[in-house]
Amino acid sequence: MILLNYIAAFFLIGLGMYAIVTKYNLVKTVIGLSIADYGVNLLLISIGFNPGGTAPIFTWSELDYNSFFVDPVPQALTLTSIVIGACVTAMSLALVIKLEEQYGTIDTRQIRRLRG
Repeated sequence: MILLNYIAAFFLIGLGMYAIVTKYNLVKTVIGLSIADYGVNLLLISIGFNPGGTAPIFTWSELDYNSFFVDPVPQALTLTSIVIGACVTAMSLALVIKLEEQYGTIDTRQIRRLRG
């Protein structure tokens, strides 16, 4: 099960990088950036997963040497990454809109050509 998460995470990261590198449409590039971000989030959550672990919420009477908890740090990093990814996507789409207003196209090849 956890191996499938790693495979899916690396597939999403690879797919996102492929879209970023090969697509000339800026909207598709932003979508590729978001897909790569989702892959990184899945990878972080998969790294922090412990089979059979419980939430790290306990009282002192419940804590003993046999306690097995899930690592909360990757979950906190992923939550922060989701917020940052949403802001980056919104800012990127705003820049795409401004580029379309300025140059009349969202194709990077034509924008380079028009810039001179």
